[in-house]
Amino acid sequence: MSTKISKSINKDNFFMSLAFDLAKSKTGLTGVNPAVGCIIVGENDEILSAGSTGIGGTPHAEKSAINSAIEKLNGSTLYSTLEPCVHFGKTPPCTNLIIKSGIKKVIFSLEDIDPRVKNKAKKILSKNGILVKKNILQNKAKLFYNSYIINRKQHIPYVIGKIAVTQNNVIHSDQTKKITSIESDKLTHYLRYKNDSILISSKTINIDNPRLDCRLTGLSRFSPKRIILDKDLELNQSSYVFKSINKQNTIIFYNSGLKKKINKLKKKGALLVRFKLNKNLHFDLKLILKKLYDMKVRNLLVEGGQKLTENCLKQKIFNEFYLFKSNKKDPLENNYKIFNYVYLLKKNFKHKKRIINKLNKDKITIYN
Repeated sequence: MSTKISKSINKDNFFMSLAFDLAKSKTGLTGVNPAVGCIIVGENDEILSAGSTGIGGTPHAEKSAINSAIEKLNGSTLYSTLEPCVHFGKTPPCTNLIIKSGIKKVIFSLEDIDPRVKNKAKKILSKNGILVKKNILQNKAKLFYNSYIINRKQHIPYVIGKIAVTQNNVIHSDQTKKITSIESDKLTHYLRYKNDSILISSKTINIDNPRLDCRLTGLSRFSPKRIILDKDLELNQSSYVFKSINKQNTIIFYNSGLKKKINKLKKKGALLVRFKLNKNLHFDLKLILKKLYDMKVRNLLVEGGQKLTENCLKQKIFNEFYLFKSNKKDPLENNYKIFNYVYLLKKNFKHKKRIINKLNKDKITIYN
């Protein structure tokens, strides 16, 4: 008997792991919906179909898997990384599809914390004669859905920080041309691909003139929306970011500015959000995050300079942080800036793990 139980657990873990692999492929690409993976398995343990959440959030993984099946699903088992939905939204409930399909057993890894769904799928499916099992690979699920849980519970985006420094911790000087290697650049582009939006100050744009897009082959269409903090609308009009503004890709938070500048930015298609300042005459970043959540931003990459990164660290808004450290040294001449906040990183992530990797000659420390 124990052997059968062991085989059953191993089988469930195996198929659920495959479902997570599918979900991972859509991380950061599903809009306000979580990335979900789904596997449908026949009575002889053969995979009948598979699906994952569509780009932008639809179709749901279960619908994709059921509709993709060539064979009939009578008597089959459905594995899903997250509790199937039970409510009408952009699409009908996945539980309705499951009931009609002939699936006899549903196994999911984690209960959905969305109050419209939580703990409801099991009741509905069980009433219709479907066996339901949950919490398979639950710890893996909690880790995978950490960003979604933060979104739902705190009503803010999941925030990843990133900064590059030389060996002697310089982040900018008149001599600094390029700090990190091509391999590190590819990781930066991957982070842009996996986050729906990117936060930066106009000051950093005016100094560095970055493109802020994803330039990995075939993935440029997944470049993040640019969120610019520009208190007095000082964005350089000759910058790449200004020239490439369109109706879908740029949100600018400002407090004051000349009417002429406001009209020009609006004409180009930028969405301007007038936002109050705190007592120190700065934007309150935590309030900005709540506003961005209301604007459907769920995964936010911060590619700020020293000041923005420092403020984010002091306000403890990072959920993850990537510190890129080059083997190059800066001569410390002419207008250089030192990143002195590693101690804050260590403090903010005191009880979390630190991963150190090498990319070419760069050292990447990931705090999460």
